[in-house]
Amino acid sequence: MKLTILKDHLIESIGHVSKAISSRTTIPILTGIKIDANHHGVTLTASDTDISIQSFTTTENGNLRIIELFRPGSVVLPAKFFVEIIRKLPSQSIEIEVGQHFQTTIRSGSSEIQIMGLDPDEYPLLPQIEEDKMIRVPSDLLKMMIKQTSFAVSTNESTPILTGVLWHISGDKLKFIACDRHRLASREITIDNETAQNLQNIVISGRTLNELSKILPDQNSLIDIVISDNQVLFKIHSILFYSRILDGTYPDTSKLIPQSFQTEMVVPTKGLAEAIDRAYLLSREDKTNIVKMIMREDQTIEISSSSSELGKVTEQINLQSISGELLRISFNSKYMLDALKVLDSDFIHIGFTGAMQPIIIKPEDTSNILQLILPYRTTN
Repeated sequence: MKLTILKDHLIESIGHVSKAISSRTTIPILTGIKIDANHHGVTLTASDTDISIQSFTTTENGNLRIIELFRPGSVVLPAKFFVEIIRKLPSQSIEIEVGQHFQTTIRSGSSEIQIMGLDPDEYPLLPQIEEDKMIRVPSDLLKMMIKQTSFAVSTNESTPILTGVLWHISGDKLKFIACDRHRLASREITIDNETAQNLQNIVISGRTLNELSKILPDQNSLIDIVISDNQVLFKIHSILFYSRILDGTYPDTSKLIPQSFQTEMVVPTKGLAEAIDRAYLLSREDKTNIVKMIMREDQTIEISSSSSELGKVTEQINLQSISGELLRISFNSKYMLDALKVLDSDFIHIGFTGAMQPIIIKPEDTSNILQLILPYRTTN
């Protein structure tokens, strides 16, 4: 293999695929990036068995010649060194030449680097996925759904299914649900897709979705999502992003969400978030994160937290409205802040069914997003 390629295009492609490189892999060849070059362009592939990413760079774009191919071929290069050296090369044009035993020479300007490559035939093949089950979701909406749910997945590997986000597909509705037993986040959208009718629910790792989100374009372009029995493929322009589907059955979380409330309030989102953020500073010092909320008859709530060493924070917030029983309730301030950050609304509706029952948080103006956190029992 021998070619020249423009540095910026190579760096962009490396940036996409390197998200699938893991230092924890037990398969040595997966610490490398596979490079395939032919007359159509250059394809980079990286995988950690859970995620596989392939990025294609075309030979030319309009009048711009990106790649000059002298000899097609393939090689696997150690990712850590390859990524760093490409970024530091002096010239915009980079020559890559693979010799005997996959010894690879990289030239740029006055620099020449030699790397011992690996046999590309030993690199695992990417999954083959039948494209008969597919949905299309706008990129910016998919990115927002990931942001509004993935933070609530469990980090405890003893229950692997809860480290993922459930994709609940029903008719023309797609709903994401994430739950770590202490909190839950869900977001629902309508999808205009006939093939969605015969799709099963799937669970995808929250970590994987966060990596996918970094690649997704911000604009409103449609992403093809192809679903098979154990793999899902996201087709993003010149990038193919494969993810393993988590094994197991996701628990039924619908029973956690009350259908009616004994106390309801509407509160300014920004004011509540800022007050809890200040209270969090103190609660964090005691490593409890516990903040207390007391509802008053004068249409206000008191937010407070204390630290045995530092002191106490108390704030009053005026409510838009409140109805039902006045409660005293304690909750994890970090969980509440995480929930409030992803609600893009000036006012939020909070529903309570008792001091020790789930707290339900929604934007005042929409019902397609919901956050749930469980309160804490405190001695006083």
